[in-house]
Amino acid sequence: MKRILSTYLFVKRKLTPALVTEIARSGVQSVELFCARSHFDYRNEDTVRELAGALADHNLPVHAVHAPAERDFNTTRDSSVPLSICDPDRSRRLEAVDEVKRTLDMAEYVSFPFLVQHLGSSRDSADPRLFEAAFNSLEHLRIFAKQRGVTIALENTRGELATSANLRQFLAETRLGGVSLCFDIGHAHLGEGVEKSLEEMRDLVVTAHIHDNHGVKDEHLAPYETESSDSEPADDTIDWKAAFAIMPAVPLVLELKEQPAWAEPSPASVSLDIARQSFDRVEEALAAEHPTA
Repeated sequence: MKRILSTYLFVKRKLTPALVTEIARSGVQSVELFCARSHFDYRNEDTVRELAGALADHNLPVHAVHAPAERDFNTTRDSSVPLSICDPDRSRRLEAVDEVKRTLDMAEYVSFPFLVQHLGSSRDSADPRLFEAAFNSLEHLRIFAKQRGVTIALENTRGELATSANLRQFLAETRLGGVSLCFDIGHAHLGEGVEKSLEEMRDLVVTAHIHDNHGVKDEHLAPYETESSDSEPADDTIDWKAAFAIMPAVPLVLELKEQPAWAEPSPASVSLDIARQSFDRVEEALAAEHPTA
């Protein structure tokens, strides 16, 4: 298993060259860049160049870029104003498309194979008009991405719109070539359930996010953090053994968020220690389920 870390872990911090150095020294082998301007200003060419240089200095490739999902990402609120490629308002939708194109333009300075994209927000219903708007956006974006050597991977999210079943049906009906899926185990746990969701989309998955929660909100905890001392997983926890048994052989991205329990604010090394322990645990579990992989 390649150790891929999402910089969402440090979304409350600036993604500086010094932080990249710490990430590289922790044993991380690749990163997924989370695009929130308060964390990483992907619009600023100088910032992108500086980051690309830091990544190259440490031989740290970019596995994926996570497109922005909010206009004014704010770490002190549960949600901000959505930036949605399926917004029924044409002007807002085009604004979202332009913002995604800005993230894809980073490929001029740093290469990455995947762009992880939310279809809409967790508050959106499965409205046919939203799917039509998403199709119009993605018809343009997939060509823009392909020209830069990038595949768009739609992520299953909370709510009705982007469930695993709806994403699969959307791709089947639209026949959008060059668009795949990103399986998020934490979001699946909050929705239809991990095993059901994964079975729906597993043959279209090219990358996956792994993190934990208590089944109520999107906490982005370390895998197994909600595990009880009982031998059987509780109804409100992820059955990691069952999940890893059917997980397709795709890159797994650790997508954690710094928690108050980690003595925040703290040195980045504290959070990276949590990430390292998580990688160890996941690698051990995968080896048990797939001993010959």
